[in-house]
Amino acid sequence: MAAKKARVSSRNPDLVRGIGKYSRSKMYHKRGIWAIKAKHGGVFPRHEPKPGPVKTEDKPPKFYPADDVKKPLANRRNPKPTKLRSSITPGTVLILLAGRFMGKRVVFLKQLPSGLLLVTGPFKINGIPLRRVNQSYVIGTSTKIDISGVDVEKFDDKYFSKEKTKKSKKSEGEFFETEKEETKALPQEKKDDQKAVDTQLIKAIEAVPDMKAYLSARFSLRSGMKPHELVF
Repeated sequence: MAAKKARVSSRNPDLVRGIGKYSRSKMYHKRGIWAIKAKHGGVFPRHEPKPGPVKTEDKPPKFYPADDVKKPLANRRNPKPTKLRSSITPGTVLILLAGRFMGKRVVFLKQLPSGLLLVTGPFKINGIPLRRVNQSYVIGTSTKIDISGVDVEKFDDKYFSKEKTKKSKKSEGEFFETEKEETKALPQEKKDDQKAVDTQLIKAIEAVPDMKAYLSARFSLRSGMKPHELVF
């Protein structure tokens, strides 16, 4: 009869399944890890791994990951160009419904490739520069201006994009300083473009009586006015 193998007892017996009797720091001393580190200058000895056989196919993991692994979804959607409302045509006066210039009137110049609308006040009349707006936030009026003499070919979405600048890490002293950041000045090229568009557009506006005063006035609802019954 074969002799039974002696059972090797663990240095850290389980109190309950998965929970040992001794703590991690206690086992650090019981296993003599401190002596191994001291022998090798305070670090564990490291051995270069031997090159193993080349795996042809990766086996699937035996267990599911504990955390959810996010995988990007494939975008198979073919975006369609934004359809412009029939009430908005080049030269139409629009009323802005949101944003910094809410309630002011602007002139629609053209639709950009992104679907946004290129509009202007013009700046010399009501202070609204060349800007992009979403057609969901405007009301198209029946007032129209002839803008055939206004050149807007150079304006596209890239014209309005901002340059990305890398932010440098602030020191501890600079972090607690409450200094106001200096506002960046508008490039002279964009100022010249605004003046060129305003000059051409104002000529068309002055040809229509009371159009200048109409564009400079802000739209607002008063008590008793019903928006669904108004004719713009």
